[in-house]
Order: sequence, then C-alpha cells, then structure tokens
Amino acid sequence: MSYLLRGMAANGGIRVVAADTTRIVEEIRLMHDASATATAALGRSLTAGILLSHILLKNHQDRISLRFLGDGPIGNVVVDAGLDGNIRAYANNPSIELPLREDGKLDVGSAIGKGELEIIRSHAPKGDEYRSSVSIVSGEVAEDVAQFLAQSEQIASAVLLGVRFKANSTEIMTSAGIILQAMPDADSAALDLLEANVKAFGQLSNKLKTQSLLEVINELCWGLEFELFTKDALPLQFKCRCSDEKALDAIAYFSPSERQELIDQDNGAEVVCHWCNTKRWITAEQIESISKNEIRCPDCDALWYREGQNTMIQANERCACGRKVILPN
Repeated sequence: MSYLLRGMAANGGIRVVAADTTRIVEEIRLMHDASATATAALGRSLTAGILLSHILLKNHQDRISLRFLGDGPIGNVVVDAGLDGNIRAYANNPSIELPLREDGKLDVGSAIGKGELEIIRSHAPKGDEYRSSVSIVSGEVAEDVAQFLAQSEQIASAVLLGVRFKANSTEIMTSAGIILQAMPDADSAALDLLEANVKAFGQLSNKLKTQSLLEVINELCWGLEFELFTKDALPLQFKCRCSDEKALDAIAYFSPSERQELIDQDNGAEVVCHWCNTKRWITAEQIESISKNEIRCPDCDALWYREGQNTMIQANERCACGRKVILPN
C-alpha cells in the first residue's frame, strides 16, 4: 500500500510530511509502459505533488496540480493530487530514455530540461485557481520543489525524493519522499541541527533499502524529538476521473465540420485518456448527439458556448487571443 505520514519535530518548529508511493509509481509505469528515466521523473514528481498537497491545501475537496513545463524530451510532466489521497500523473513522452549521467544516475534533469515549474491550487467547489511558478533549477525535481517553497511560499524546506529500481529491471523497488519544513517559530539551533542531519543523511533511495520510511524520518530528525501525528498511515491511491461522458465532452470541443469528418472517415473516434491511458471508442451516433448550437471566437475559433453544456467562458471576459467575449443572454 502507498501511504503518507505527518508529524512535527523540535516542539512544533519543524513540520514533517513523508510518503511511500512505491505501489502507485509501479502502477503508472505499467500503465504507460514508461522507460526508467521517465518513471523516475514521474515518481519524483508524483511524490512531490502529494507532499505539497498536505502542505498547501486546507479543504479536502481542493486539488493541487504540479506541472514541469520543460523543454526536455519527456515534454510536460503533470501531477494532480489532493488531501483525499487520490493521485494521478502523466508525461507527454513516457517512452523516452537517456544515457546515464557520468555518476551512473538516471538523467532526469536532462529529460525535463529548462522551463518552469508551475503549481496550481484549485479551490472547491468553484473557487478561483491560484497559480504560482518558478524557473526550473535542475529538473531533478527535489531541488526545484525546494526552490518553489522558498521563493513562492517563503518557506525554508528540505526536500528529499527517491525512486529505486530492482536490479537489472525497470520494476520499482521503492519510491518515496520527505519534506521537512521550518515553521515561523522554529528555534535556530533546531534548524542548524536539522541542516546537519540532512547533509549527513545521503540518498533517500539508498536508506530505504534497509530502513522503513518511519525509521528514515527518525534519523533525519535525530535530536529533534519527532512526534508522529498519523498513528494510522493515510492511504494513497492512483485514481483517474476519466469517463465516457468526459470523452464525449472532449470530442465536443471539435468544430461541427471536424466532428462530421470523424463520422464520415472513421464512423466514430477513439479518445485516449492521457492520465490512465484508457482508450474509449465514441460512436458516430454519440458524436451526432452533440449540439451544433455553439458560439466560437471569430478570430481563433476557440469554443465560447455550446447549448446543453456549462459555459466555457464568461461574457465580457477576454478570449485567449484577446477578443472580447460576447454570449447570448
């Protein structure tokens, strides 16, 4: 089972959030037939996403989206996570593989490349999204997440992420992560000790070969009186929200002429979920059922409104191309 632990150290001066995501990352690897490098990128990013959700979110209906928008060959790496323990993740090009670095490690940094790390907090049920981003530092994920917390949230944090494979295999042995975060009233001596502990710690994936996640946390918090809050670990699971209805909604964004072309040429269309790789066939009859009463932007053809569906954009807002949106009453 994948699970999450939460606790405090140094009399409440240091927050600790840790997660074992081994089972979920192996599930995603098989789902997308991902290479070792892509699996490492997905595993680190997914683990960071669920840890950040327990740091940045308050409401159990809220979601966090972590997006590495880099120029590397893996394309975008995207994670969706929440306090409910449900996680999903994908990479644009999960089959890419790169040569090992000179130190023998997987080259996740080159796979992701340069660009931006974007964090989006979506507030339930219809609250505004809050977006923040930082430049990608290394693409190795942990360093970038620590940079985000320091720069965007003004919170000093140690971020440790690790994905380890079984010998001579791409099967996951361990995938886990820990964030140790200084709280506003943290004692400076405690922070100095934590920094020394982290520097002496080594690689998380190596430690997990012989220790449990809780034992690793206690080693990192040596001398800081760690207190575990989650006596029963919080379960984590991969859970996609795709459905036949959402697949049809995706086809609905095509223009009427494009939808008719799908009917004439293929008598339907295949829709593939980028999160879970599930393939669904949308029949010609289903495509025909989509209302043709719609309004699109005269300049860029973006969909503004379709009868029978929620409004995609509000009247008097600006389209992505800059044109003012005009909708029927």
